[in-house]
Amino acid sequence: MQLLVNRKVHEVAPEWQQETLLSVLHEHLGLVGAKYGCGVGLCGACVVLVDGQAQRSCLLAVAQVGARQVTTIEGLEAATTAGRSELHPVQQAWLDESVAQCGYCQAGQIMAAVALLRRVPRPSDELIDEAFAGHLCRCGTQQRIRRAVHRAAAAST
Repeated sequence: MQLLVNRKVHEVAPEWQQETLLSVLHEHLGLVGAKYGCGVGLCGACVVLVDGQAQRSCLLAVAQVGARQVTTIEGLEAATTAGRSELHPVQQAWLDESVAQCGYCQAGQIMAAVALLRRVPRPSDELIDEAFAGHLCRCGTQQRIRRAVHRAAAAST
């Protein structure tokens, strides 16, 4: 089967097709931005976008993905007209607000923020809190995450 990840087609051998998307991203494709946290979809460290929707990659078998577009944290950068890459507005907002401390959960949180802002370009604090309720961050950066989402929303308009 073929898997479309970060705008590139990758061949996935039959023996990998019942593995989780997270395992294939890590072990087969070498994309390690999404993290293995709890393994049961509760922490959010493994979130990637599947057709623009935030998905827990530790719960999703590769065979379930099919021809849908998968975007990982590694695929968020955009090429500029000068041929250089630039950070996605959410990534830049994360840096500007100094969100990350340990950083383990941050890729999943960034991907969730991207999905939220695609759905709701100007989310309220309540919507942000709701979108991140299923994401564990033991460093306590929730207030900075909220500020970063607002900053990215303002930068995108």
